[in-house]
Amino acid sequence: MGAMDPPASTEAAMHAAADARPVHRVYVDGFWMDRTDVTNEQFETFVRATGYVTMAERTPRAEDFPGAPPENLVAGSVVFSPPDHAVPLNDHLQWWSYVRGANWRHPLGPRSNLEARGNYPVVHVACEDAMAYATWAGKRLPTEAEWEFAARGGLAGKTYPWGDEFRPGGQWMANVHQGHFPDSDAADDDFAGISPVARYPPNGYGLYDMAGNVWQWTSDWYRPDYYADLAAKGSVARNPQGPDASYDPAEPQEPKRVHRGGSFLCTDQYCSRYVVGTRGKGEVATGTSHLGFRCVKPG
Repeated sequence: MGAMDPPASTEAAMHAAADARPVHRVYVDGFWMDRTDVTNEQFETFVRATGYVTMAERTPRAEDFPGAPPENLVAGSVVFSPPDHAVPLNDHLQWWSYVRGANWRHPLGPRSNLEARGNYPVVHVACEDAMAYATWAGKRLPTEAEWEFAARGGLAGKTYPWGDEFRPGGQWMANVHQGHFPDSDAADDDFAGISPVARYPPNGYGLYDMAGNVWQWTSDWYRPDYYADLAAKGSVARNPQGPDASYDPAEPQEPKRVHRGGSFLCTDQYCSRYVVGTRGKGEVATGTSHLGFRCVKPG
């Protein structure tokens, strides 16, 4: 479990991979995993059955955001908003915006909808939302170790879920970013932005989109030193559940859980976390337009 620099990687592309080292040994008991990310259609079935309201649809509470102007306490979510020109890559706020009225029903904002998008991954789901769906479905979120075991599809130590070559035989294997990041997506893989589920080949376990398209929540709290802690014990970690609490030195006050898989924004120009052993992280109450989830249940 974990990652090393892939062949021919650049320092910029793998800048975020330090927390995915060292590679260490893990054992997981058998489990079943959804073949695809949970789709809009599936999530809508859940909402109709339960009346559930996602965090992005709830008006933020003043006590959770002390000092925030009342006019800013409006329901919404974070949307990828590409600039119309090339920008330096040291400030992600140049391509991310908080959009009022954005949520799973309106993924790009209040004027967007889910027409013809029933088989797209549901996005703008906070961790609480994903867990609520999983409980309703009689499932749960995968641990980070389960997620990586499943993503590898039986190919231990490979760079991607399908092997070591990014485009075997010239074939696109995942929905990632082509063109110039972040201002221009060339859509060489047939999709500019998010794609429907299962449009690229599955891995060896029959699982789709374990790299690219949308990030996926796991149940593990995030700590950058967790892999080092496991490796230091000198034994195979059996069914690791993640650290007891979250800690991100960049934002120590924000509780975060691990994201896995990368998204349609991943590129070797900025962040190549479609590499199977790499990690992401996210504040638990926040969803975005490139973050979804899938579920597991015991074997």
